[in-house]
Amino acid sequence: MAINTVTVVKAAVNNGIGNTGCASEGIADSNSPSPPPSPRRRFQTGISQCRRRLRSKVQSHFRRENLTAGILLRWNIRYLLVLPLLYISGLIMCVGPFSALLRPTLPGAVYRSHELFAKLWPDIAADNSSAIELSSVWKFKRRLKVQKPCRNSTARQQHFAANEESAGPNGYLIIEANGGLNQQRSAICNAVALAGLMNAILVIPLFEFNSVRRDPSEFRDIYDEDHFIATLEGHVKVVKELPDEVMERYDYNSSNIPNIRVQAWAPANYYLGEVYPVLKEKVVIRIAPFANRLAISVPPHIQLLRCMANYKALRFSSPISTLAHKLVNRMIEKSSRTGGKYVSIHLRFEEDMVAFLCCVYDGGEAEKLKMDSIREIGWRRKFKRKDRVIIPGLNRIEGKCPLTPLEVGMMLRGMGFDNNTSIYLASGKIYKAERYLTPLLQMFPLLYTKDSLATPDELASFEGYFSRLAALDYTVCLFSEVFVTTQGGNFPHFLMGQRRFLFDGHAKTIKPDKRKLVVLLQDMEISWKAFKDQMEAMLTESDRQGVVVPRVRKINRKTSVYAYPLPECWCLLSHKSSLKLTRGTSMPDTLPESTR
Repeated sequence: MAINTVTVVKAAVNNGIGNTGCASEGIADSNSPSPPPSPRRRFQTGISQCRRRLRSKVQSHFRRENLTAGILLRWNIRYLLVLPLLYISGLIMCVGPFSALLRPTLPGAVYRSHELFAKLWPDIAADNSSAIELSSVWKFKRRLKVQKPCRNSTARQQHFAANEESAGPNGYLIIEANGGLNQQRSAICNAVALAGLMNAILVIPLFEFNSVRRDPSEFRDIYDEDHFIATLEGHVKVVKELPDEVMERYDYNSSNIPNIRVQAWAPANYYLGEVYPVLKEKVVIRIAPFANRLAISVPPHIQLLRCMANYKALRFSSPISTLAHKLVNRMIEKSSRTGGKYVSIHLRFEEDMVAFLCCVYDGGEAEKLKMDSIREIGWRRKFKRKDRVIIPGLNRIEGKCPLTPLEVGMMLRGMGFDNNTSIYLASGKIYKAERYLTPLLQMFPLLYTKDSLATPDELASFEGYFSRLAALDYTVCLFSEVFVTTQGGNFPHFLMGQRRFLFDGHAKTIKPDKRKLVVLLQDMEISWKAFKDQMEAMLTESDRQGVVVPRVRKINRKTSVYAYPLPECWCLLSHKSSLKLTRGTSMPDTLPESTR
């Protein structure tokens, strides 16, 4: 790089480099007794000496600066090498053996709710002065839009090629639904939509046998098969089994039917471009597994098929709906103190759920070892991979751990629900039930489950069938005045959406801010009044969120239509009067279509 000499000289003068005595020497020479040299030569000589001295000074200065710059450069290189090492070391400390020492210091990382409950219990027990009226829980209301009739959504509306008109169905679609009750429900609704998209005949969905739940239930055990077929008639053709001529083509062996592996959340274009040609060629195709194999965003008339399947076609089978009818009526009768209204809680505090989510509570080292053992048995070495780091405190801070019955009780009492409130608890076998349920019963003595509402004889045919038992819980929760969800999953996902559909677009659901709640429940200095103020604000926010509808632009939907059924499912609300449950001392003779 070129260096400006003038700039260097000016810089040198400013730094004292130019103070060489060149001017004084010139003056001294003029006073010398010897004959003075010519003015030009003396001037040149003085300047030359000055330049030589200046050059030497500048070179010395640059040598010093270069030396300094070299040292700094070497230090910078060292810093560049050291900083990543320090960063990596910090990460190791956060997720390595020191994490146990660091994480518990973060607010909310340690379960101390039982200690806070013991401290605040006298105030909780004495506080029934500001009991909330269940009929006034929901202050925010939605302004309903004008009902529009449903568009014709028959399969003939689909467009498979630019100039092709399909004269009839293009083949048969078989899907295998996996997971629990509501994951299977999602697969069924998606299958109806996919059959409509490809103009295929849908065979009644198969249910994959779950090795954990070991529930052998088939479609007809859970849902009313004939109602499902009849409701979709004219939109999607559904058959109970493949016709004989098709089975003959595959030597009466279903394993010979081509099974197509489809990526998760595959868009409509993928099915039309990749799967549809195979359907046309092979006449019948099978897609297994089929959980979450269709994108959220699909054309409006296909989205409407999802709505029809979920809210009209799927109706619980007669044995389930009959007992569900009885349980809802009994729950209303038990809630006479609150006008037949009750609160339902979906509690995911089972042993396997606690283990799977890598959470620990107040069981100490023994609990940690037990959870490790359950994970090893249930999921083999999935949790022992090198890239898997288990930090229970961090999981709790991030709101991933299920709330205990004690924590749910404190939250509801803080929101204003008093001990006269009837509670329906939807849950599997609760982890350490005797330990964790006792405080909830102290706060809410009117606590019921399907086991306490039904007789042993009534439940005998349901024992061991997890999906059928979940269907009972689903129905009783559906018609509660308040539904409390404590953990994510398909159960609250579908329930919140169906309650939005039934209750004028409002979720009527309490979805707590668990990140905020765990911090409050660890604060041993908080007073009951301060805790109540926080809980009342949380209830108001949950109410406000309940009426929020995510923006949907044409087919660019980013939220599930099962959790947010509006606006696509609006037109189905024309028969809302037959869906709405009139609460009171008794239940209508016939359950709504969507829940029977």
